[in-house]
Amino acid sequence: MAVGNSPATEWRAIQNLEELVASTVRPWTELPTNTVEEFHRDGVVVLRQAFTEWVEPLRVGLQRNLENPERFAFPCESISEDESGRFFDSYCNWQLIPEYLRFVLSSPAAAIAAQLMRSDTAQFFHDHAFSKEQGTSKATPWHHDLPYYCVEGKQTASIYVALDSIPVETGVRFLKGSHQGGKTYRPRNFASGTEYDSADNSLASVPEIDDDGKNIFVEPLKPGDALCFDFRTLHGTTSSPIEKRRRAFSTRWLGDDVRYLERQGETSPPLNDLGLRSGDAMRPDLFPVLWPLSHK
Repeated sequence: MAVGNSPATEWRAIQNLEELVASTVRPWTELPTNTVEEFHRDGVVVLRQAFTEWVEPLRVGLQRNLENPERFAFPCESISEDESGRFFDSYCNWQLIPEYLRFVLSSPAAAIAAQLMRSDTAQFFHDHAFSKEQGTSKATPWHHDLPYYCVEGKQTASIYVALDSIPVETGVRFLKGSHQGGKTYRPRNFASGTEYDSADNSLASVPEIDDDGKNIFVEPLKPGDALCFDFRTLHGTTSSPIEKRRRAFSTRWLGDDVRYLERQGETSPPLNDLGLRSGDAMRPDLFPVLWPLSHK
């Protein structure tokens, strides 16, 4: 089994994307004020049972991804032959997997993201599906997502929907308030834990973090629960063995202040040939603005 990213199927598969977006409706779900305040204070919140009706469709979509990874975009395996289990993830398949497409265009995720970001708009960036199989004891190294991406800004949100029950022992851990630290840390390879090569000397190395410290946020999750976090919030997992399969589906969202940034090193996903320069708004024909509704 090859470890690392594989060549990608073309992810820009829908030609009439703007028409499709205009023809679909995304529902409004009102978030409590204290939930939005917690998101801005800690950089992470959990929304209980926010996506229960989407669990089974997303499981079906992820199974397509797992069974034929070479047919889809940016598949990655992070377990080597001498390690047990399987740690699979894949990006940018929302235009290729119908269950993912329906979630992006028809779920309340866009409205939720806009509220959390305190943004007038919610622009869809990409999806990211994960599966850690039973017996996997691979830790996800501490990292934050922003430096992996070709964007820069403070109004960002990831919505990570649990597709299985996830106990605290194997749950994603977050360092509360780390999105406010002002530092950007070098991306790390999930397979090896080593830092990506980068010519950007402004990036720091991720500091040692106490997995059980008082500022650690970790919650048990049920299918349909959603972790929502800022791209700048540090997070990772321990190497505790996965006793039952752990699947999740994330969507990434951009707010009003986010702009394209030409990174000095590798990005993940490696979105090339976007026709943009640093400081440009992200192209809505590739990254659609899904909130507010175009016909509102």
